[in-house]
Amino acid sequence: MELEAGGRTVRLSNPDKVYFPERGFTKLDVARYFLAVGDGVTRALRDRPTTLERFPDGVGGESFFQKRAPRNLPDWIPTAHIAFPSGRSADEIRPTEVAAVLWAANLGTLTFHPWPVRGDATEHPDELRIDLDPQPGTGFADAVRAAHELRALLDEYGLRGWPKTSGGRGLHVFVPIEPRWTFTGVRRAAIAVGRELERRMPGEVTTAWWKEQRGERIFVDYNQTARDRTIASAYSVRPRPHAPVSAPLRWDELDAADPRDFDLLTMPARYAELGDVHADMDDHAFGLEGLLELAERDERDHGLGDLPYPPDHPKMPGEPRRVQPSRAKKE
Repeated sequence: MELEAGGRTVRLSNPDKVYFPERGFTKLDVARYFLAVGDGVTRALRDRPTTLERFPDGVGGESFFQKRAPRNLPDWIPTAHIAFPSGRSADEIRPTEVAAVLWAANLGTLTFHPWPVRGDATEHPDELRIDLDPQPGTGFADAVRAAHELRALLDEYGLRGWPKTSGGRGLHVFVPIEPRWTFTGVRRAAIAVGRELERRMPGEVTTAWWKEQRGERIFVDYNQTARDRTIASAYSVRPRPHAPVSAPLRWDELDAADPRDFDLLTMPARYAELGDVHADMDDHAFGLEGLLELAERDERDHGLGDLPYPPDHPKMPGEPRRVQPSRAKKE
């Protein structure tokens, strides 16, 4: 089957292959969904090096992450050269139009994982991404409470965030920033945000990297701002049986929102009515000076330095020992 997308014709093979058996959604349904939200998903991915999370046989089959651009990449889809923490590098696809999204969907891509950088400045993020991750014993409503406090915090520092569902129980808040800081600097700002939320919501929010220390709290996953860590884009389809999507929201919608309300079937109707509610994100670019001053005060006045990196990262200067507390105690 051939589909028209932004003036290009994109071939869709095996359009009737079932991707979501529980609801009967096919590859064609996924492709039509991305066409329905085309401007929105393209806005979320535009010019960003993007990892593809592919499910060639649907959510019931095997899946894999594709970082390097496939060899059969059309010449009209650009790439960006990015460097991994290991020192290796790769060319990733850099979507600039909805046809690129549709081409990736034909490969079984459900979830797009864009880097927080643009192709012309891959060492300097232009988004501060804050991941509010509910831990066992907590849920979406707890993440919403943390998000409201986060909004107030950002406002105090002259920043503005745009919230979206993760597609699961969590929330993501993206803050567009000037591309003047490195990954290390942006991560430091994220840690400062998390620690301030901990102080304002004691017992409800944590930045503890080790799961055994988190308890029933919302985890601010500061390491989602580390190099080569990505968050599912807005409008991405998530690999769960009911075909949920990562839904951009307005702040005044959070309290009444239910993540299960946003899926492959309902999001096109919402989009047709409201459009991309995050369409104005690219019109803004904020500075991180205030949050970095907060990080400096935390270190100077409270002795709060760096926090552990993910296990696949090389040891970083100033990073504490990367051993879970229970194991360190035994040692």
